[in-house]
Amino acid sequence: MLGGALLLALLWLLPLAWALATSFKPESETTETGFQWIGSYLTLDAYRAVWESGNITRWMFNTAYIATVTTVLTVALTAMAAYGFSRTEFRGRRTLYGLVLAGIMVPPQVLIAPLFAEMVSLGLVDTYWGVILPQVAVPAMVFILVKFFEGVPRELEEAAYVDGAGRWRVFWQIVLPLSRPVLAAVAIFTFIQTWNNFLWPFLVTTDPNAMTLPVGLVNVQSTYGVRYAQVMASVIIGGLPLLVVFAFFQRQIVRGVAHTGLAGQ
Repeated sequence: MLGGALLLALLWLLPLAWALATSFKPESETTETGFQWIGSYLTLDAYRAVWESGNITRWMFNTAYIATVTTVLTVALTAMAAYGFSRTEFRGRRTLYGLVLAGIMVPPQVLIAPLFAEMVSLGLVDTYWGVILPQVAVPAMVFILVKFFEGVPRELEEAAYVDGAGRWRVFWQIVLPLSRPVLAAVAIFTFIQTWNNFLWPFLVTTDPNAMTLPVGLVNVQSTYGVRYAQVMASVIIGGLPLLVVFAFFQRQIVRGVAHTGLAGQ
């Protein structure tokens, strides 16, 4: 079991190690035939070229801001929706919940055209909100939270109702504190997905000052042609913040996966 895990870890690390090694090679050596793990000398020219050819600092800020706001809104909205579905009875509840679950099966690409037309009509193209709002509705997260809330003992809420607490207070002071592991997992997954999202920000942003990091780096690469060392340097620059996030929150990710039951899927 341990050997298999180590093998999978090595298979996962090899592409990353190759990208890192290539990013430090001289550009002229990246197209040479034959296997060469390390270049004749190490250089930061690729990183310097990528950094100087684009506004990396601005793109990083845009991406961090968009990912943070999207994460906060997604967690808040999906938690409230999931609690409503799991604890309240209202007319059309099953139908509405079925529509939410059906949203999981709809490919995001199908919604690009109507969403873009909507952003144009609202004047949100090349704005933060134009990138954020379409990413806030995540049916899969609603489903995960519904399953978790259904496992929360109802006796705790009933005791709070007896003491005079309202539904809103029970949700904020009883249910949410008990849901910290799964909420942390939802937040981290949403942040990573938003940070890596390329297609929607690429379509809805044309102003370089409004671009996210993945979009900006691709534009830099397309401007100067395919330069493999710079491509790998861009990959490292774009992925490094996520590695830092994972390093700091890996315990919360593992706990959240365990609580949501995704580990067995």
